[in-house]
Amino acid sequence: MENRIERKMQELKGRGEKAFITYMTAGLPDMRGCRELILAQEQAGVDVLELGIPFSDPVADGPVIQNASYKSIQLGTNLPKVFTLMREIRAEGVEIPIVFMMYYNTALHFGLERFVEECIIGGVDGLIIPDLPLEEQDDLKKALKQEGAPILLELVSPVSAGRIPKILEGARGFVYCVSGMGVTGQSGNFHREILHYLSEVKQVSQIPVMMGFGIEQAKDVASVKDVIDGAIVGSYFIRILEENEYQPQAAAEYCSKFKRELNLL
Repeated sequence: MENRIERKMQELKGRGEKAFITYMTAGLPDMRGCRELILAQEQAGVDVLELGIPFSDPVADGPVIQNASYKSIQLGTNLPKVFTLMREIRAEGVEIPIVFMMYYNTALHFGLERFVEECIIGGVDGLIIPDLPLEEQDDLKKALKQEGAPILLELVSPVSAGRIPKILEGARGFVYCVSGMGVTGQSGNFHREILHYLSEVKQVSQIPVMMGFGIEQAKDVASVKDVIDGAIVGSYFIRILEENEYQPQAAAEYCSKFKRELNLL
């Protein structure tokens, strides 16, 4: 069965377009509001949506996402409720590729096989697990061998330099390039060797290369546009949502503008 992420990447390649990927925390402003935001982003042309599963100790995230995660937990958001939301939106015909951005302990605690089954039923297309290094992925990869299971998307960073070919061996969907050092949401003053690093990833990757961490506007990636296939906006998008009280219209306006400008670079 063809994966929605891979199908979307093929479509974009065929049109010569770059991908625009957003990140939002599941369960904010509440489950109903979260559903409306997903619909608004699909209609605004977002190519892939990362849905952050709230976690009590999100070590890879900066203060903006940590705070959103905490708020969502306070509202009672948990994995079963997010799976219910996924089933509902898929039943309504929502086709945007959706990736769970999460910490490994959440899936382990739920039970890996049960977790993968729920992903299949709910139409989860991919997983990004920042605290699961390559050497510890075997158990999850085994569970993901089922028909229709989400694909595990790999993360690379400037410090992975010598390991990038190994990390990307057999990788699917797209590769998530962390642009700066440290946690998410640092400003777009990019690592001075970023162009060199992204070029190296692009040379060895058989799949599209996405850049994330610290991007606010499409122009932030202008200097690297020739070596990436798309941009991911997380912390800044959460700030936009918060400043506009999670209004779907504000989210849609930001997304359609970013997508348009990204493909004019």
